[in-house]
Amino acid sequence: MRLVHGFEGLEKPLRASVVSVGNFDGVHLAHQQLLRGVVEHARQLGAIAAAVTFEPHPIKVLAPARAPKVLTPLPLKARLIEELGVDLLVVLNFTKQLAHLSPLEFIRLMTQGPLQAKAFHEGPNFTFGYRQAGNARVLEELGSQEGFAVRIVPAITVRGRQVSSTCIRELINQGKVHIACRLLGRPFSNHGPIVAGLGVGRRHTVPTLNLAPVEELLPQEGVYVTRTLAACESYDSVTNVGHKPTFGEHRVTVESYLLQFSGELQAEEMTVQYLFRLRDEIKFQNPAMLKLQIEEDARRSLKFFRLFRTLARSRQTVARG
Repeated sequence: MRLVHGFEGLEKPLRASVVSVGNFDGVHLAHQQLLRGVVEHARQLGAIAAAVTFEPHPIKVLAPARAPKVLTPLPLKARLIEELGVDLLVVLNFTKQLAHLSPLEFIRLMTQGPLQAKAFHEGPNFTFGYRQAGNARVLEELGSQEGFAVRIVPAITVRGRQVSSTCIRELINQGKVHIACRLLGRPFSNHGPIVAGLGVGRRHTVPTLNLAPVEELLPQEGVYVTRTLAACESYDSVTNVGHKPTFGEHRVTVESYLLQFSGELQAEEMTVQYLFRLRDEIKFQNPAMLKLQIEEDARRSLKFFRLFRTLARSRQTVARG
């Protein structure tokens, strides 16, 4: 997949493209369905399958106080979109000038500019143009007027919850990462450099890998069953998201204890995938009591992984018939 920042990143106009415009924060199940449709339609037309997204998030420009923490930073968003078969990802710098385009002006930017968009795929809640004056109905009307195709993709519901970035954020803020996983189609994760901690774990409880401060969304503070990816390997782990109150108040940290692992890990970056929330973060009277609790957390986490793998094997057996 080709990634360009702004239309100036395209040296010459495309022959034709099928496009979806959106923030695609989370690249969740609804986004995945939408973008797979773009790819299929583009292949039928012999066109380029394109996605157009924005940096920063539009709300960060229009109403900074209400701007949400993002689910997927751009590098992860781009990788997930590429895995769906999209040919081109255009990242537009979201400015107030762009926000003031009328719905027609915005659409003509897509159809008469370098993208040469011949078809749009959008969700039922799609809005565009100044003060969100454009919606799915307006897009269909403009399609008839301007001569491009429009496909409005129905919303997806999973176990009674409509799949949306807002819903997923709320679930993660509540620590319900196992439900968020169903809507994302994968575990929610944080990624970044590994940094040195204060050394209290190694001295008093258990050694941990510490994630650099995270600017994106973090789950509700607490202790989680996790999978930690580092040095091209995946490790069963238990992770604390919080302030380490037993050792005094600190900034929020993400610390992963790798289960059934010993030795030194040579890695510069790590990804923490959150699978299930075990408990709240607790202030203990002393490090010894905390260590006992961590051992209990580890026991429960190992039980989780044993059950998880047993269920996975059962599904594989059923799938093979």
